[in-house]
Amino acid sequence: QVQLAESGGGLVQPGGSLRLSCAASGGFLSIGLMGWYRQAPGKQRDLVASISSGGITNYADSVKGRFTISRDNAKNMVYLQMSSLTPEDTAVYYCNSKDIWYGRSVDSRDYWGQGTQVTVSS
Repeated sequence: QVQLAESGGGLVQPGGSLRLSCAASGGFLSIGLMGWYRQAPGKQRDLVASISSGGITNYADSVKGRFTISRDNAKNMVYLQMSSLTPEDTAVYYCNSKDIWYGRSVDSRDYWGQGTQVTVSS
């Protein structure tokens, strides 16, 4: 199985920036898709951004132009650079992975990290 560990959350003022990191481990060969989701209190968990192993990215409309997702395949890391943060970005941010390759076989289940809190407040 894959283990995902997020870091980098915290308290930031409106207009500020944060960078989230997620480290994946578990003896796999490669990960097809990695991404970030977020869940605010009383709301469902929604996609923020995703990135394929080839670098193709996808963003929620609400974060386009403000957030940038990137990954380092050699280090099995995915990052989320967040800027121009607003109170509406306050949520627990979860790292996600799917399509885990072990040689010729693939595990298509979703794996989740424990989440990291991001609070945007003055």
